[in-house]
Amino acid sequence: MALDKIAFLPFGLMVDRWRWGVFSGETSPAEYNDAWSANMLRYQGLVPPGPRPANAFDAGAKYHIPGNTPYTRYFLAHIYQFQFHKAACEQAGWTGPLHRCSVYGNAEVGARFNAMMEMGQSRPWPEAMEAFTGQRENDASAVADYFAPLNTWLTAQNRGKDCGWET
Repeated sequence: MALDKIAFLPFGLMVDRWRWGVFSGETSPAEYNDAWSANMLRYQGLVPPGPRPANAFDAGAKYHIPGNTPYTRYFLAHIYQFQFHKAACEQAGWTGPLHRCSVYGNAEVGARFNAMMEMGQSRPWPEAMEAFTGQRENDASAVADYFAPLNTWLTAQNRGKDCGWET
């Protein structure tokens, strides 16, 4: 789960950080590929597999770039997923670790979620989210809560080791 959800977050942020640099004019066309590579290193700790030609446009390999599709929606969806999961678990009365909670078959939680979804576009999204989660703002703490046992284990496994990268 972490390899899917946690590993995506830096990439999801990186894509639109690059786009914002382009749209603001901070990144010129001549800098597109260098900025993409710099963001890969900054947010993911990755570098291109080899030298890149002067006319390379690696960002264009991601459909959302030439398709002009904002990527923040995917980044936020990964956060909201856990925020909604935590709220559902609290509604169900779950008191154990968040990663062990399942609300499968819980009619009360399902009815509350359905009531929120029935709002559709009739209300601003913060109101809809508040109706289910009790919060109007996004809150990534549920991501940390969900993966806390993994973080504890990884911290112990990596104690004394040099982890990460410098930009």
